[in-house]
Amino acid sequence: MDNANQHSNLSFYGLGIAPGILEILKKINFTTPTPIQHQSIPIAIEGKDIVGIAQTGTGKTLAFGIPMIQRLAVSKGMGLILLPTRELAMQTDVELRKVGNFLGLRTAILIGGVPIGPQKEAIRRNPHIIIATPGRLIDHLHQKTVSLQKVNILILDESDRMLDMGFLPQISEILKMVPRERQTMLFSATISHEIMKIASANMKLPIRVEIAPTGTTVDSVSQDIFIIAREEKLRLLEKVLGQYKGSTLIFTRTKYGARRLAKAIKAMGHSSAEIHSNCTFSQRKSALEGFKAGRYRVLVATDIMARGIDVVGIELVINYDLPSQAEDYVHRIGRTARAGREGHAISFVTPSEQGEIRAIEWLIRKKLHISTLPEFPTMQFAKPRLVYSSEKYRRRRMGGRR
Repeated sequence: MDNANQHSNLSFYGLGIAPGILEILKKINFTTPTPIQHQSIPIAIEGKDIVGIAQTGTGKTLAFGIPMIQRLAVSKGMGLILLPTRELAMQTDVELRKVGNFLGLRTAILIGGVPIGPQKEAIRRNPHIIIATPGRLIDHLHQKTVSLQKVNILILDESDRMLDMGFLPQISEILKMVPRERQTMLFSATISHEIMKIASANMKLPIRVEIAPTGTTVDSVSQDIFIIAREEKLRLLEKVLGQYKGSTLIFTRTKYGARRLAKAIKAMGHSSAEIHSNCTFSQRKSALEGFKAGRYRVLVATDIMARGIDVVGIELVINYDLPSQAEDYVHRIGRTARAGREGHAISFVTPSEQGEIRAIEWLIRKKLHISTLPEFPTMQFAKPRLVYSSEKYRRRRMGGRR
């Protein structure tokens, strides 16, 4: 039996989920669990610690969310979910509420970049679950606006990304403030020695649930690379955007590069928005919502957003710049081909980046296809400015008028 048929035969029944929650899942048309959900939920419902490893977009949130909601619905205590970015925190809240709203679930989202006052009010309402980024949670702890003494379920989600972003000191401080008697679940798309070190020091005999080896990419994503000079990337991008008509997510290495590229794409005639750390939270939220709603066909982002973008239906992911770490390639292209759909990923690679490509191929255990460069027409949006500049320069050389 192939994997697709095995997946279609999975059911939420028989996993230890309470009848009331099974009815809720049926109401919201959740009938077939993903593999990570099917394997993790029974273990989590038993109260055991878990290290869960699965590709992005495979349903990790409800893999820990359903057991957490079920336990908190019938017993005292509080859940704490730590995530690396504001966007992931907001999306996690949305996913949990799909089930929890039927049970009167109260959550508090503690994230940076927004006023702290409403967060304090949410804490005063005694939430069942706190969803937080490490930095803002530390702010609340230092101001003594929140206590973690009631936490009996702790989730570290996208923990490898939290370590990449330098949150280890904050995570270590938070771990000292939660009760030792608790259930701990760590979920991630990749695993490392540092993560397993945290697991061994802070978890009790954790059960490892690995749906796919670290670095595995979704089969329904086709992957191609173009070997191209840096100065030719913009013309190639114009050609690619003309060939693919669907929603497109483009990654750059720097926030300044993202800003320049978003402007260039608008000049090509495509609606675009940018999302990076220089954007305010409201700007990031507006850009993401506009991309989801179709107001922007193209979204340009940096790696800080590689796991914070959960949009079904992204047709194309373009690595305008290769990521600095091979693992981030997996997370970037995981933004397409979500929820069982097909997707396409294209990477622009300069001749000097052959080593980075080999590192990616070694990680994903797959040879990337090198596509033939297309013929480039002159970019129409650049003509007026270039003609004007060269004409002005010629006149200066000739002393003014013809």
